[in-house]
Amino acid sequence: MKKISLSLDIVSTGKYIPSAVITNDDLEKMVDTNDEWIVSHTGIKTRHKAVGEDTSDLAYKAAKDALEKGKVDPETIDAIIVATITADFASPSMAAIVQARLGLNHRDITCFDVNAACTGFVYALQMATALVNTGPYRHILVIGAEVLTKILDYTDRNTCILFGDGAGAMIIRQGQPHQKAFFYTASEGDIEDVLSVKEILRMQGRRVFKFAINAVEKSINRLLELDEARLDQVTKIIPHQANYRIIDGVAELKKIPLNKFFLNLEHYGNTSAASIPIAFDEYTQEQPLREGDKIMMVGFGAGLTWGGVVFTR
Repeated sequence: MKKISLSLDIVSTGKYIPSAVITNDDLEKMVDTNDEWIVSHTGIKTRHKAVGEDTSDLAYKAAKDALEKGKVDPETIDAIIVATITADFASPSMAAIVQARLGLNHRDITCFDVNAACTGFVYALQMATALVNTGPYRHILVIGAEVLTKILDYTDRNTCILFGDGAGAMIIRQGQPHQKAFFYTASEGDIEDVLSVKEILRMQGRRVFKFAINAVEKSINRLLELDEARLDQVTKIIPHQANYRIIDGVAELKKIPLNKFFLNLEHYGNTSAASIPIAFDEYTQEQPLREGDKIMMVGFGAGLTWGGVVFTR
């Protein structure tokens, strides 16, 4: 795969988190587990559940948040891409539903969904960045949205403790020459049901754990190679928020200080394609990006898929 440098300017970000909360104590009443075990093995304390809301609702509300924060005129949105594995239905796409909810049906807008599980937002952002660099697109709205609680088996303690619902959004445009972005994405067809959804989410935990650490390490190495950068030049790493032990394992393996990673999984659990944009929104609300900041996002998930992006503000 040849090296391509694109430019990326993130105009604004947003998120939406359903109000209903599932605590570890709640799960203790459903399956054989407890708060101490969940926290020590995953780092998760709470996760959120959509009640009376679908994936399209979450996606729309995250999009509205991004538009309002960035004071972006919706009429300047030329494409919408939604990453999800929990669409309300097979068709139309969630992106098209968001278009309608935003009152943009009168405009010719490119709308489609991406299914790459927990790496989905990275895949969607890569496509959006390519489009704004090569086509007649001003702003592209990129969303990761999931209602994972509707595909969980609450008698399976290996999975139901991990996942929650939420949505994150980002509005991007072509950047200036110095705002370079490098993407790396890959996949390996999972024919052994290591991590799959066939109505219900199933996961072989130990195999996923090993895969995840290797995938994140490989993604970090490849992105640094593409950007011709050193790890100490990276301002912050925004990883997929799956499990504290995975991030800690990567940090130990790569000798990276844990505070180099932004973590919020204790509040939301694993929100799949929504995880990275939710985390990035929270990080930038706490620490607004400055010119010259170098941000890396890395994801991994079902497919099996993995990859990331490194970009300079």
